[in-house]
Amino acid sequence: MKKLTAALLTSVAAATLSFASMGASAGDAAAGKAKSMTCAGCHGANGISNNGMWPNLAGQKEAYLASQLKMFRSGERVNPMMTAMSKGLSDADIANLSAYYASLK
Repeated sequence: MKKLTAALLTSVAAATLSFASMGASAGDAAAGKAKSMTCAGCHGANGISNNGMWPNLAGQKEAYLASQLKMFRSGERVNPMMTAMSKGLSDADIANLSAYYASLK
């Protein structure tokens, strides 16, 4: 039982540190705006999609956007379009795009 408790506490601590570090690397919204032109085709110029097939990005939480883009890039989350689009993004690009879309209301 002690081993299970220790393993659970270790997992919770690791998850907490992971989420904390995602928030600590806030991106540059201005750089994200410059990079967002490719995204605008599906997600709209201001992060509001005109098509119900694609989600709105404006106002989403920065950490959520970053984690989703990283999952697309790694292949952990699969969507043919987003997987291809995210492959060329650096960690800085992802942080900047996430900051930009999170800043939109």
